[in-house]
Amino acid sequence: MALTDVSDTGLIPAPLAVEDGGRGAFTLDADTTLAAAPGTERTERWLRSTLGAALGLPLRPAPRDARGDVRLLLDDTLGAEAYRLDIGDGGAEIRGGDAAGVFWGAQTLRQLVGPDAFRRAPVAPVTRREIAARAIEDAPRFRWRGLMLDVARHFMPKEGVLRYLDLMAAHKLNVFHFHLSDDQGWRVQIKRYPKLTETGSWRARSKFGHRASPLWDDRPHGGFYTQDDIREIVAYAADRHIAVVPEIDIPGHSQAAIAAYPELGNTDVIDTTSLTVWDNWGISRNVLAPTDTTLRFYEGVFEELLDLFPADPARFPEFSGFFHIGGDECPKDQWKQSPTAQARIKELGLADEDALQSWIIRHFDEWLSARGRRLIGWDEILAGGLAPGAAVSSWRGYQGGITAARAGHDVVMCPEQHVYLDYRQAAGEDEPVPIAYVRTLEDVYRFEPVPAQLTEDEARHVLGTQANLWSEVTEDHTRVDYQAFPRLAAFAEVAWSRLPASAERDFAGFERRMTGHYARLDALGVGYRPPAGPLPWQRRPGVLGRPIEGPPPNV
Repeated sequence: MALTDVSDTGLIPAPLAVEDGGRGAFTLDADTTLAAAPGTERTERWLRSTLGAALGLPLRPAPRDARGDVRLLLDDTLGAEAYRLDIGDGGAEIRGGDAAGVFWGAQTLRQLVGPDAFRRAPVAPVTRREIAARAIEDAPRFRWRGLMLDVARHFMPKEGVLRYLDLMAAHKLNVFHFHLSDDQGWRVQIKRYPKLTETGSWRARSKFGHRASPLWDDRPHGGFYTQDDIREIVAYAADRHIAVVPEIDIPGHSQAAIAAYPELGNTDVIDTTSLTVWDNWGISRNVLAPTDTTLRFYEGVFEELLDLFPADPARFPEFSGFFHIGGDECPKDQWKQSPTAQARIKELGLADEDALQSWIIRHFDEWLSARGRRLIGWDEILAGGLAPGAAVSSWRGYQGGITAARAGHDVVMCPEQHVYLDYRQAAGEDEPVPIAYVRTLEDVYRFEPVPAQLTEDEARHVLGTQANLWSEVTEDHTRVDYQAFPRLAAFAEVAWSRLPASAERDFAGFERRMTGHYARLDALGVGYRPPAGPLPWQRRPGVLGRPIEGPPPNV
């Protein structure tokens, strides 16, 4: 076999190495059988229900002791999540270093079949499909390859979440950060506190566009996931080798919870019984009170959530059991005015209100650690110090991640200047609800997650990287699709593939591969931003955004 330039494969993300198999080919047809070794059953089911359904092929189990035409095997000579896909006249064989590796190999096989493999049913009678002979070796650069979806500002129904898990799997992304609470909505059922969803899951109206916009959507907006919905989402993700990391944001971004249970707020400063779920965007001044009542309340919430989001160290050894507590953007105005908060600062011997927030974070850090779980939060939680096992989502730039790694903490790099997908994709006037800096497809493709300032030992604390999509101006799945794609495909390659330095990356080659990938996205029904700009129905004329001119700061 001869080595092939990976840019010629059409695969996204790009694999490590491809060898051309010559003139041979593997034929998929009605007689194709599937043989799955122990430990690969999830991928067997997925191939039959997804690829088989798309092509109208049964992919019957191979007879006992028969070799099978498509073979799934575990191979302990390969690393975690690594795979080797061999295609030839004798069939297709996927060997994985673990079950996840086999699954990622199956995703690659699906791409090689063609765009029709991404549909839910056959579009034409298919009697046979030929796949050219080749061998592909592949393994991820990062173990944490994440996507954060904000379902608090605008609710995404369960079917939409499941759809995004499939889109993540198709791009070899493996961590779903599930932002479940904010000032504008509480999205998960907590049985001991039913008002969180009875009251906290809906608001009377919503700002349409940026918070400075004069426009309102006067329809009530809401929704939440039942506990069985959450169990279904977690199980669906696990079948696709995706870990789900829930986020409940504290002590800021909590007005929806306070509206449901007013005793959680700073009752000695404002009348918390008058608060409603917030209908605007931005940062609410209404934050949790630093009381024992608040601590016990959230311990009860977290107890139920730990059961819904169980740790799975066998499948996700490096980041199993993470629980995100937010910790960002907490205004201290009410604490400064609150006799209760000031008394707690004095009682604990704290320096100020910032130290008070750190005390709350450390409380839940220790509480989660005692239950075998790991706290992760936005980079503001670094103030005041963290327990050894805590990790940081570095969102305000690289600096939070650098500080965390140098202090011995694991970090997920998700700097807003590079991988916030709610940021606008172009400078044109047709760009819908333009937010912040322009972040083009090429900008995302050239993002480098590991800061150059880190030593080799410090860089080992970079678990990986994550793209974040906040939903203030993405009111439905069509807007989410537009903001996410095609940039999420570029991000997936950054997270998976071992790319050269940023300036040396072959963006032209990536664009060529995207030509074929757009056909896959079309088959999946993804409403991506076309390369030439938004389609007429993707525009939002007259809806105010918040564009920021010039390049983002590199901090």
